[in-house]
Amino acid sequence: MLQGARLHEMKVFEWLLTYHPYTSLLSCQMSVPWILPLSCNSDLCGCCFSHIVLFTADTLCSPSCPQPIILILLDIPPMLPVLDGVVMELQDCALPLLREVIPTDKVEVGFKDLDAAILVGSMPRKEGMERKDLLKANVAIFKTQGAALDKYAKKTVKVLVVGNPANTNCLIASKSAPSIPKENFSCLTRLDHNRACSQVAMRCSVSADNVKNVIIWGNHSSTQYPDVHHAKVNLHGSEVAAYEAVKDDNWLRGDFISTVQQRGAAVIKARKLSSAMSAAKAICDHMRDIWFGTKENKTWKIVDGLPINDFSRAKMDATASELVEERDTALDFLSQ
Repeated sequence: MLQGARLHEMKVFEWLLTYHPYTSLLSCQMSVPWILPLSCNSDLCGCCFSHIVLFTADTLCSPSCPQPIILILLDIPPMLPVLDGVVMELQDCALPLLREVIPTDKVEVGFKDLDAAILVGSMPRKEGMERKDLLKANVAIFKTQGAALDKYAKKTVKVLVVGNPANTNCLIASKSAPSIPKENFSCLTRLDHNRACSQVAMRCSVSADNVKNVIIWGNHSSTQYPDVHHAKVNLHGSEVAAYEAVKDDNWLRGDFISTVQQRGAAVIKARKLSSAMSAAKAICDHMRDIWFGTKENKTWKIVDGLPINDFSRAKMDATASELVEERDTALDFLSQ
């Protein structure tokens, strides 16, 4: 399926949700119709434009992986004039692999025959809002998106959910698209993975591509557990266990974990905006690997038999408990 699909143009769908101030781009690599939802505020800040260009058309469609793109931009009717401006910007970039840009306010156009979907838009938590109210609002959003995917997209579509709470929103989208295999749905923790790899790399004075097998367990929240017990670091041409390479167990079990867990909040505090460039890059990394596979494997699979120590088990149980609570609340709303 993948080899044949790569011969076609890739249709990318970008969904611009005006009520959500999340300024990250969603980018993917896929064949024939592809859905790339982008969620940002109504003024469509400059960083959104640059992310569309850099990550949708450049990083994902590099010379090493030439994949023509059809980009679909979906938004509410009042925002169509703004989308026209985005179209002009993209045309003016003269991107060699960008075949067409389609702005639309019609779901049946935005989701039709998609090969890949990135769902970024979600309801952000507002001051005074209870978590159950946040979940209820997002259940409605991702139920609708899942139903649209089920009705219009290809049954082989690969779906990446970015809008938070991403794990639970992904579950709702999958439940609402019963004709699409559940293994085609994933949520974004690649940003957390990239953050963890970068922290270890900086600690070891190597580049991030010298760090591998980092794991992010659990929810995309402050309970997530970045685990490097199975990670390797390439030092001077030799692979070394991360704990041996770092030589600071207290840091790896303390500040390292909290830094990755709280990185998003730290970015917001520093720049007064959510992570944008790093989120776009993570989405690109995620979708490239989901679509084309990693170097060793051409599909994803569950790795069985990993040894889990007591420290890791406690961290994993804590984030699993949060996920179960979110799941039960969301499914209750979904059944109403």
